Amino acid sequence: MATGLNVSALADFNNEVAGRIVPKIVFEGYTTSILPIQEGIKFQEPLNLFDVDLVIQTGSCAAVTSGSFNATQRNITVTDRVSYDGLCLDDLNSKYLGISALSAGSYNETFALAGTYSDLIVNQMKKKDDQFLWNTTDGLGKLTSGSTAGVVVPAGLPAIPVITTSILGVIDDLIINLSDDVADRDDLTVWVSIATFRKYVTALRTLNNFYFDPGAISNRHGILQMAYPFQNVKVVGTTGITGERVALMPDAYAVVGTDLMSDVTNFSLWYDINADELKHRLKSKLGVQVAYPEYIVSNDRN
Repeated sequence: MATGLNVSALADFNNEVAGRIVPKIVFEGYTTSILPIQEGIKFQEPLNLFDVDLVIQTGSCAAVTSGSFNATQRNITVTDRVSYDGLCLDDLNSKYLGISALSAGSYNETFALAGTYSDLIVNQMKKKDDQFLWNTTDGLGKLTSGSTAGVVVPAGLPAIPVITTSILGVIDDLIINLSDDVADRDDLTVWVSIATFRKYVTALRTLNNFYFDPGAISNRHGILQMAYPFQNVKVVGTTGITGERVALMPDAYAVVGTDLMSDVTNFSLWYDINADELKHRLKSKLGVQVAYPEYIVSNDRN
């Protein structure tokens, strides 16, 4: 006679419905939280630039009109960006999500994870927008490189090693080569990758200087930011930069163009009864331009 409890025909129990759902929220690197925005651009609009060549003369009665007022333009061209997808929620019926995320009945018009799904879409779009701003053909990667006329590229700047204090030397060289005309501004930013930002913090700690304060590192919408010691400069790490690029420029002179900034967060999510799918569409326009390249200093490394 068989004895004991025979459960060999049953699979091990795994209460997936009770399990915690952990969405994959990624590092956004929201460059637009720092740079100024020019909205209302459907395709292209100018940055209107004004300058004066002032001529100082000696004497008074003999003075003649001299000098000039210069009006120029640099265009911001925006690119249409669209995310469109459809989810057949019937595919969840045979999975644990069919129980935890779908309402009763065969018409799956509601999705309990719609809020989480929406957050993930917005989070991913912000990251991709940041990468687009820096890496598109006419993005900040090109605009802060030697291929843009006027950008200052100091000679002899080293690569960014794994862990070394030389990153501080690179930033110092950029500051030294910055035009005196903008040296006193309070919106000067050194833009680096997330990896380089970590090396920057490591370099400060390695030097063991009294001015290093880990609490001074702030996270703004996925952007890592910290003031540069003894300078009116901040260092910002963004996911838009993936290589060794280090660039210094005034924030006000780099302008992001868009049609409507809230387009990224105010997207459409709806149930399409014809396709029996939960669909989303996110549409936006994005571009960038710099006003005065001569006020940008870069190590010109990819």
